[in-house]
Amino acid sequence: MSQVSKSSLGGAKKLTLVDAVAQSVGFMGPVFSIAFLVPLVVGITAASGNGAGNAAALSVILAAVGVIGLGWIIAEYTKKIQAAGSLYTYVSDGLGGRVGAAVGWLYYTGILALSAGILVMIGGTIHDTLLGEFNFHAIAYWGWDLILFALVAVVMYLGVALSTRLQLVLALISVTVVLIFSVYVVIKSAGLHHLGSGFSPNSSPTHWKGVLFGMLYGVLLFTGFESSANLGEETDKPERNIPRAVLFSVVAITVFYVIGSFAQVAGFHFNLSALGKANATGPLFVLASPSSQGGFASVAIRRLVELVVIFDMIAVLIGTAVAASRGIFALARDERLPRQLTTVSKRGTPTGATGLVLLTYVVIGALALWSTSFAITGLPEYVALFSWMSTYGGFAIAIIYLLIAVGALRGLREHPAKGKLYVASAVGFLVTGAAIFGGVYKVTAPTVYAPYTAVIVLVVGLIAASVMPKAPEGIADYSPLVETEQGPLKL
Repeated sequence: MSQVSKSSLGGAKKLTLVDAVAQSVGFMGPVFSIAFLVPLVVGITAASGNGAGNAAALSVILAAVGVIGLGWIIAEYTKKIQAAGSLYTYVSDGLGGRVGAAVGWLYYTGILALSAGILVMIGGTIHDTLLGEFNFHAIAYWGWDLILFALVAVVMYLGVALSTRLQLVLALISVTVVLIFSVYVVIKSAGLHHLGSGFSPNSSPTHWKGVLFGMLYGVLLFTGFESSANLGEETDKPERNIPRAVLFSVVAITVFYVIGSFAQVAGFHFNLSALGKANATGPLFVLASPSSQGGFASVAIRRLVELVVIFDMIAVLIGTAVAASRGIFALARDERLPRQLTTVSKRGTPTGATGLVLLTYVVIGALALWSTSFAITGLPEYVALFSWMSTYGGFAIAIIYLLIAVGALRGLREHPAKGKLYVASAVGFLVTGAAIFGGVYKVTAPTVYAPYTAVIVLVVGLIAASVMPKAPEGIADYSPLVETEQGPLKL
C-alpha cells in the first residue's frame, strides 16, 4: 500500500486567536441558528410531538455544558495532533482507524445533509421574503436554489480563502443586531417576570423527555464550534490559542443562544400555539414586525433582521460545502473512499469531492420538488425537508461527539490532568447520550426515520471498514491543494 506523505498547512504568517475565534463563530452561523433552529428546539417544527417547549433555553444550556466538555477534549487533541483534518481523526486516534473511517462517513453525510437542507431552506426563505415584503415572485424558490447552487459551484472551483477577520466583522454585526433586539423583546414582553418558565423542565409539554429531545437540536446549534481546531498547525501558539478559541466561542455564543431562545418564547408570551402559528413566517421575523402584525418593532427592523439572517445562512452554506468537500477529499486520500474523489483542478481545488457535494445538492433539491416523503402538515416543503435533514445531521454529529468523548479516555490517556479528562469525557458522554436518546424515544414518522438512517449509515460503515485494510500514514494530507486552499478555511 502506498504511503501518503504528510504536509504542513498555511504560510509563514501565523493566524491569531482572533482568527481562530472567527473560524468557530463563523461556522456555527449563530444568527441563522437562532432564526431557524430554535423552533426545532422548542419542537414546533419537529412533527414528533416532542420538544423543549417553553424550556428551550434550558435545553440550550444543557447542550452547552456537554459541548464545553467536548470543546476541552478537542482543544487538548490539538496539542497532540496539530494537523488540518476532521473529527474522524480524533476518533481514529482514540478508537482505531476503522471506527474512525466509519465515523468519517457518518460525519460527512451529516454535513452534506445539513448543507443540502440549508441550500433548499435559503432558496425558500429568499423567495418568501421577497414575496412578503415586495410582492416579487418572478423567481420560484427552486430558481433561487439554482442560483445558490451556481454560486457555491463557482466559489468552490475558484477556491475559498475567506478572510477570517471579515467573517468576524460580519458575525459581530449580525449577532449584535439580533442580540440587541432579543433583549428588547424580553423586556417589552415582560419576560423578565417569568424567568422560571424558561428554565424549568415542567415548562416542556413532555417535561424531561421534551428537554432531552430539544438538546438534540441544542447540540446542532453549536455545530462547527470545533472547526478552529483544524487551524492548529496554522495558528500562533496553538497550545494556548486554540483551546481559548474553542472554549471562548462556545461560552460567548451560549449566552447569545440562551437570550435568543428565551426571547422567542417570551415574545409569544409562552404560548406555544401562537409561536407555532408564527413558524411559517419565522418567529424571529414575526417578533421584528410592527405591533399591528404581532411584533415589537417595525417593517424596517424586520427587513434588517431578514437581511442579516440570509447573509449568515449563505456563509453557513459555503462553510458546510467547503467542509464536506475537504473532508471527502481527506477520506479519499486515506483510501476510505474511491480514489476518483482525490482529483484536483489546475487551480488546486478538489474537483472530485466538489462534484459529489454538488450532486448531493441536485438529489436533495429534486426530493424537495417532487417527493412528499418529508412532508409536514402546515409547513412549506423546503421547511419540512430542512427539518428532516437537520435532524439527520444533528443526530449524526451527536453520535460522533459521543464517540469523541469515549475515545478520549484512550487517546488522551497520557494527559497529566486525569481528573479534567474524566469529567470532560463524562459530561460530553452524558449530554450527547441524552440528546441521542431524546432523538429516538417515541419520535414519530417522518422525523424518526432521520436518526434511524444515521444509525444504519454508521453500522454499514463499521461493517465496510472492518473488511478494509488499515489506512495509510498521513491522515488528512492536503498537499495537492494550492496555498490559498490550505489557509484558514472552514474545514
